[in-house]
Amino acid sequence: MSPPPNFGAITRSFAIDGEFGDFLCAESYGNGHIHDTYRVFFAPAGSSARMILQRINTEVFRNPDVLMENIARVTAHLAARLADAPDRARRALTLISSRTGDALLRDQEKNLWRAWHFIGDAFSREQIDSPAQAFEAARAFGLFQQQLATLPAPRLHATIPDFHSTPRRYAAFEDAVARDAARRVRAAHAEISFARARQSIVGLLTNAGLPERVTHNDTKCNNVLFDDKSGEAICVVDLDTVMPGLAAYDFGDMVRTMTCPAAEDETDLSRVCMHLPLFEAVARGYLSTAGSFLTSAERDSLVVAGKLITYELALRFLTDHLNGDAYFKIHRENHNLDRCRAQFALVASLEEQESAIAHLFRSL
Repeated sequence: MSPPPNFGAITRSFAIDGEFGDFLCAESYGNGHIHDTYRVFFAPAGSSARMILQRINTEVFRNPDVLMENIARVTAHLAARLADAPDRARRALTLISSRTGDALLRDQEKNLWRAWHFIGDAFSREQIDSPAQAFEAARAFGLFQQQLATLPAPRLHATIPDFHSTPRRYAAFEDAVARDAARRVRAAHAEISFARARQSIVGLLTNAGLPERVTHNDTKCNNVLFDDKSGEAICVVDLDTVMPGLAAYDFGDMVRTMTCPAAEDETDLSRVCMHLPLFEAVARGYLSTAGSFLTSAERDSLVVAGKLITYELALRFLTDHLNGDAYFKIHRENHNLDRCRAQFALVASLEEQESAIAHLFRSL
């Protein structure tokens, strides 16, 4: 998506004096489903000064002030925890406030914008390349949970209520089937049957009496930045869904995104399967940092977390498809249905390897 014509004026409405030169250009950045994200470059030529600007999707985040209150608290806490760390400016996101001191800026068209310092000499991945990379990414998310375990009261806001409530996601799916708003139910009969056959698992985490944590809730591998030279996972990004949750939510989404080399919307379902060496790397990396505070019940919940969170996201993709693609950005016809099919194929692969997963956790 091209930047709006008033982009230079928008950048200058943030408190960047002394850090950046004149606005030079901007380009679309990343592959996020929700917000419009741009990387901004500044003159003079040769300057490495860059920033990230995001236009907030207020259809998804209907209370952006609450969203930014969470993010401001989390980033400040992480900065304090990293005060003595080398290269600390690259190990946590840093907000840039507007000239009025606010975290959000409203432009003349009533769009809401926020700005971040750009973290250079780092990369992200849509798919994990190796067990070593899976270990690093999972270690970073475990460390993120560990650092936020000491976040002082009050409790963070739920920016998207019931985000990982699988029972409510299932209820929304059944409602979408009943309404059939986009007239797509007949063509999705196989996917609907697959979802209904697994209704019994929807409460495995929410009904387990697990302790509440501060969790990221969207632990895709592309939400970690890796250092260009060392390959170390240095920073967790995309903090929109950081809120109260269960540790298993984050682990489950790591399993979903890091143990299968196929893309989230892969159409060749023969390529969609869980690779046990990648699963072991994720488990070991996560427990190397998060293991210091997890209870035994939380450790037990990790065994089923991957299957449940993968199933939950498949339900969300299927629900959005049935509702006419109102939530996730799509880039082709039936894109959300393709995403759903790929995630259900991964659920089936995880089910086939349940005994191996249980054995791995016993050994750990």
